[in-house]
Amino acid sequence: MNSDNLSTSTNGEAVFEDCRKDHISHFILRLAYCKSDDLRHWYIQQEVDLFRFRFLRESDNSTSIKAFLAQNGFNFKAISQEEKQKLRKELVSSTYEMNNGSFDSNYFYKVHFTAALDLVRSRKVYLKCGYAYVPSSELLSLVANVFRLELSKALARTARMFPVIEEQQRLLWMLNHINEWYLGDDYGNKKSKTRDGITADMINPLCQESFPPCMQHLHYALKADHHLKHFGRLQFGLFLKGIGVSLEEALKFWRSEFIKGNMDVDKFDKQYAYAIRHNYGKEGKRTNYTPYSCMKIIMGNPPGAGDQHGCPFRHTRTDVLVQQLKAMKISSTQVDEVLVKVKSNHYQHACGMCFAAVHKQSSAEDTVLAIDHPNQYFELSQKILHPQKPSTSTIPRTMRTPQNATLQTSCASDVPGTDSETNTNKKIKQEAELDEGWENDDLDEIMSGVASMESM
Repeated sequence: MNSDNLSTSTNGEAVFEDCRKDHISHFILRLAYCKSDDLRHWYIQQEVDLFRFRFLRESDNSTSIKAFLAQNGFNFKAISQEEKQKLRKELVSSTYEMNNGSFDSNYFYKVHFTAALDLVRSRKVYLKCGYAYVPSSELLSLVANVFRLELSKALARTARMFPVIEEQQRLLWMLNHINEWYLGDDYGNKKSKTRDGITADMINPLCQESFPPCMQHLHYALKADHHLKHFGRLQFGLFLKGIGVSLEEALKFWRSEFIKGNMDVDKFDKQYAYAIRHNYGKEGKRTNYTPYSCMKIIMGNPPGAGDQHGCPFRHTRTDVLVQQLKAMKISSTQVDEVLVKVKSNHYQHACGMCFAAVHKQSSAEDTVLAIDHPNQYFELSQKILHPQKPSTSTIPRTMRTPQNATLQTSCASDVPGTDSETNTNKKIKQEAELDEGWENDDLDEIMSGVASMESM
């Protein structure tokens, strides 16, 4: 589907360049997110949300909307004034937020009910003989449904043809793990800017005060069972490292919890202490591992039976999530608002709304910050509760610049992060290769490759 006509720029060259960048980024992400059902579902939702945003920005420009509909073959025809007046009573009473005043200013489109299932499901339109009468104010819903369907088909075709792209080894490193890339502070290579020398005894009060829901869940599960499985220990342990818990204090904390579960000290030292030291780069290949970002937690290994890791907004049953949110003293109204985001698969926005509710901040749509990293949640919370000199770690994602953002990549077989100096050099090299590679032959190859898939 071509959305070029939804650009608001009037400069011809600028429009062309904007469209070119939009096409390139879209097809790169299409290749990167076609490989599994979860990735495809997430990508489609983000693209549909972006499409809705662009369409709404043009809603006052009827010429642009009509040109877009015509270019993409939408043959929506409004019913005649005679039929409209004949059905006036039914349309006013059955159409969502429709009254006599708005009735005259709206056109109504007669479409088969299968083209407007979301409107039919929510009882927002009038139905008669298998046809839905959709007002012009709900036109976006019809177009977005077609966009979602076409994109879903395109991703399925791309997935079938992906082995062709896999033969191009120089492109694979660009496409693999894009879904786990994180642009933000590197919490594995810096000291906590909110607390100095966090001890094992401070973790419990800090959990109640500033831990994000995912880490609160892990902490309380550890307190209850005196044990966490591997991925839970990894996710929680690296988070504690990121907030400033030293290796010595981490060993003290984990040892004290595990021995409460009838485990002797010798067994802990033999089976678990090594992994903790390994996370801090003191064992094995001595890699300085990085705390998990939200995207890695959301898109990573889902929790199985007995597991406690993961994102509560992504992996927890609704009833259990509601209990956890209410335990954080979030009101029922705010919980309902969070659940709306969860059902729309906006897990990071849901976490942001949770943060706003806990810290008594505005939960308005345009002010809620999407949380990118559990350690970001902790630092922002601490800066609100214990104000200090502002630092770049508190800059929201939308305000960051390349100077205060770093690129981190995650490997499927390991945890992200390397030795500080080596890691920095590697990131600089990756960013340079990204900037140079995506702008030249590889982009043309990707675009031509996707175009050939689309034509099959």
